Amino acid sequence: MKKLIFPPKLKRGSRAAVVSLSMGWLGDEAFESNRKRGCERLRQLGLDTVFMPNVMRGSGYLHDHPEARADDLKAAFADDSIDIIISAIGGDDTYRLLPYLMDDEEFGRNVREHPKIFIGYSDTTVNHLMFYKLGLGTFYAPSFIGNFDELADEMLPYTKAAVEGLFDGRELREIRPAPIWYEERKDFSPAQTGAPRIAHEETHGFELLQGKEGFSGELLGGCIESMTDLLTGERYADEREIAERYRIFPDLDEWRGKVLFIETSEEKMTPEAYEKALNVLKDRGIFGVINGIIVGKPQDEVFYEEYKSVLVRVIDEPDLPILYNINFGHAYPKTVLPYGRRAVCYKDKIITE
Repeated sequence: MKKLIFPPKLKRGSRAAVVSLSMGWLGDEAFESNRKRGCERLRQLGLDTVFMPNVMRGSGYLHDHPEARADDLKAAFADDSIDIIISAIGGDDTYRLLPYLMDDEEFGRNVREHPKIFIGYSDTTVNHLMFYKLGLGTFYAPSFIGNFDELADEMLPYTKAAVEGLFDGRELREIRPAPIWYEERKDFSPAQTGAPRIAHEETHGFELLQGKEGFSGELLGGCIESMTDLLTGERYADEREIAERYRIFPDLDEWRGKVLFIETSEEKMTPEAYEKALNVLKDRGIFGVINGIIVGKPQDEVFYEEYKSVLVRVIDEPDLPILYNINFGHAYPKTVLPYGRRAVCYKDKIITE
């Protein structure tokens, strides 16, 4: 069993660093209002915000300079005044940072000796797996864009409460279904500032598709597209080679006894693509050694029923518990999942340690 280091909890006045590890949108002029809105939300939570230097250099520069993205993450871990690091957005080429980070001994030492809370989701899965490799416990949680900079008058309450669980004395130990869910926005322009999201009553709750409730294990997983891209290299030709070089994807023994969590991105992959992705994990032998699976709510509930059928058919392990429709990942609202922490999963709640 891998022994992880967990960073100290937040306090009012803690300092938050925002990093762009993939897309550099946050530095573009069009995102000025997003930056201001997100900073105000973080201030309301009791956090002081700093944008790391390369964040502000814009999407074009950061696309061409993955080493600059990596430099910001390294600088954040080297700065003792920073307590939490927030990923700006997910994206799709985060793997390009791995050589600049994993070959830097000082970075690895800072991660272990000066641990900080790290949050993000989507392709930030790559960073979570990297930190897991380095021995740091992280949090699969909201990113800056689309969450802290929410266009409505305030952060989505369920999400805000989950983030507040990162503070000392307010730890989130129990995750229950959100009473409502929200559609993704189609218009992100400043003209929509103050406009609420389209909301729906939650009619499903958590769904135990098979197996017995009460299954438990340390949480490990992420966005299924990002996970399988590391294994297949289908999106980028060199991604698999780089991931294998640094052994970013956990070995089968590391999956033993874990609870796998998976979710799908805003691309809303077809049931056929979902089946293909699940088969990639199946071929690794993961479903034969884990204690259970929790599955994120599909964004906008697209392919909601179809994914359920694919999960049961492909996994083909009737006694392996599958808990479906959990509020994390790309759907709104979202909770916080602690990477590497033990969780006990029931049909109506998840309790974390």
